[in-house]
Amino acid sequence: MPRMSLEERIESSLKRTASNVFLRSDFNRFGRYDQVGRALRSVIKNGLLVKVGYGVYVKARPSTITGNPVPCIDLMTIGFETMKRLGVEADHGKAMREHRDGLSTQVPMATVIDTGKSRVNRKITVGKRTIIYERDLSGRTR
Repeated sequence: MPRMSLEERIESSLKRTASNVFLRSDFNRFGRYDQVGRALRSVIKNGLLVKVGYGVYVKARPSTITGNPVPCIDLMTIGFETMKRLGVEADHGKAMREHRDGLSTQVPMATVIDTGKSRVNRKITVGKRTIIYERDLSGRTR
């Protein structure tokens, strides 16, 4: 039986895992940095992954409207899973917390994530929508 190519090994790994968000470091075990980069570009071209930020990839599915690959989870979930993978404790933004807790009837439209005391400078974008970070330095417990 012929050996699997690096791209095939990555695709096989993606199909077996339950996680939807991947960091670039998750693929280091497959080979050298430049080899993995080429294989990831090929996997993205095949529509199995979508790159949403620097070193952040999400499993993809075909869009029901255009047929182009789109993330299989929403932007807020992508943000929370990415923060969890990076070791940052995150919560919804202030406006969403107020809506969730019944303190406001306004539904926030922006995707805002509260990173607490952590500084996050990672841009995560899907299409034209980008995650906005806010820092709550009041010491509120989560």
